[in-house]
Amino acid sequence: MAEVLEAALRLVLVVAAFLVLPLVAGQAEHKVMAHMQSRLGPMYAGGFHGWAQLIADGVKFAQKEDVIPAAADRRVFGLAPAVALIPYLLVMVVIPVGPGLVGADLDAGLFFALAVMGVGVLGSIMAGWSSGNKYSLMGGMRSAAQLMAYELPLVLAASSVAMAAGTLSLPGVVEAWQWWWLPWQAIGAVVFFVAGLAELRRPPFDMPIADSEIIMGPMTEYTGMRFALFMLAEYAGIIVLCALTTVLFLGGWQGPLLPGPVWTLLKTALLVFVVIWVRVSYPRLREDQLQRLAWVALVPLALLQLALTGIVRVL
Repeated sequence: MAEVLEAALRLVLVVAAFLVLPLVAGQAEHKVMAHMQSRLGPMYAGGFHGWAQLIADGVKFAQKEDVIPAAADRRVFGLAPAVALIPYLLVMVVIPVGPGLVGADLDAGLFFALAVMGVGVLGSIMAGWSSGNKYSLMGGMRSAAQLMAYELPLVLAASSVAMAAGTLSLPGVVEAWQWWWLPWQAIGAVVFFVAGLAELRRPPFDMPIADSEIIMGPMTEYTGMRFALFMLAEYAGIIVLCALTTVLFLGGWQGPLLPGPVWTLLKTALLVFVVIWVRVSYPRLREDQLQRLAWVALVPLALLQLALTGIVRVL
């Protein structure tokens, strides 16, 4: 009975984090972008520092009509938001916050996380294919091409850390981490983070969405709460990417003075800020530039990091 209660408690905490942290990231993005780009609206909604902006967005989505195009594949169209969102909940189960504070410590937790993250992109592809709209289909095809291009450097960079730690368990990686891994695994960290941003289709890698060209791409035909679920999936993906980068390359809960979970959350929050900063600082890449970055820059760099890790491990 005690084991069942412990498992239930872990599940409740993971679900609570899944429901709260993406909303916090969304609110932070409103505020950071408002300061960086002098946006007045998000700073005034509700009064003090625009505290009600996120609530206003939620009410707006809830009030909108749920429209399904006549030419859409209704079953796939309805499933796509769930397929985009739920994988990030499953990944959160294996991400450790502190010593012993993890939903499930899987022996192959790293590859489980990477594999399930890839499934989340399928929601965008399903949405584009099922909408019966050529712009949505174009966005879905771009999502598929982007997934194939950036999944390889993402996995190669993560494999370098697994090789260094000698384990695929995420808590095991944190326990094996040493401070001198920061310069040693720096190339892999940059490759992993950039490839993760591309898989999430975050600016400047938002060609599948491209609101100025294909009008939100795969999500063109989505309204109301279905569209809100795609937005929630994006912010959940940001939390998952930043938490994984923290665990793999920044030592997770390791740090002086403060409790372990506090260090994990602080490092994750810092990376979330970097994600927002990149969004407001760089223009969108063209499709050819996006593919060239993956195959000409990130894949060779990931292979270089893998070779460097092998040499250090052998010596």
